[in-house]
Amino acid sequence: MIENKTDVIASTYLGKKSEISNKYDPSVIVPIPRAENRNKYSIDSSTLPFEGYDVWHCYEFSTLLNNGVPVARVLKLKYSANSEYIVESKSLKLYLNSFNMSCWGDSIEDCLRICKSTIENDLSKRLCTSVKTEFLCNARRVNIFSNYNNILDFADYNNIKITDFKENSSLLKVAKTNTIKEYFLNFDSLRSNCRVTHQPDFGDVFIYYKSKNFIDYNSLLKYLVSFRNEYHFHEECCEMIYKRLHDLLNEEDLLMVCALYTRRGGIDISPVRYSNGFMNDDIKKLIDLGFFARYGIKQ
Repeated sequence: MIENKTDVIASTYLGKKSEISNKYDPSVIVPIPRAENRNKYSIDSSTLPFEGYDVWHCYEFSTLLNNGVPVARVLKLKYSANSEYIVESKSLKLYLNSFNMSCWGDSIEDCLRICKSTIENDLSKRLCTSVKTEFLCNARRVNIFSNYNNILDFADYNNIKITDFKENSSLLKVAKTNTIKEYFLNFDSLRSNCRVTHQPDFGDVFIYYKSKNFIDYNSLLKYLVSFRNEYHFHEECCEMIYKRLHDLLNEEDLLMVCALYTRRGGIDISPVRYSNGFMNDDIKKLIDLGFFARYGIKQ
């Protein structure tokens, strides 16, 4: 027997398989009345015996610029504990995921400003209270790969157009040089989708290679973004990226690809693939069972 509004919501919307919308959709936000639980403990919302805020850290916010370049940040939001409603967590996840394939602004600054305003307005309207947000630097960058450089620092992302969101190796361009050089690259906006649940997976990709061949930064950015609508397991994505890059290099070149995916259900998966016989300190730390890879801590 359904007893209250929360049970009605739960039986109708929650605990069910949900397809991820590729279109911005604020209608999925589900408000839950605070009073239903407070009444059980004789807490009168009109005369609360406390002050406070509900504070959320959303680690997987990702969206696109108008030219298809992805932007990833941690979204922090808060609203007062004296609000009439809270937001149901799965509905917030579905709402934020609806930004994944939507485009906002021509620059990173414009994109974040528009998204911040949109999210604050949507949540404030649905929760009938003032919701404030801020975007934080991506915390996933704190890990053992501290000497790797974000590919966006090298790619001319303001002057490229990305339209391929299914894995496309033809996007990769390579140039031959006369000098062997090492490259340490990071891409913090990897997004693919689970083959089973179709839920989005987010992670950082770390690429090391030593070669006379140079993989064009713009082409590598486009290729990594092309996973955005792929449906593969984490391990498969890592191996696909490795194989595509391996095919561009010489047989004697060194290559490593590691994907640090964000935690899901209390578990994260961090596959790493590297050239036969190759080992460096980064790989050693990652595969050391006593080393907390994401934070560079030896237990």
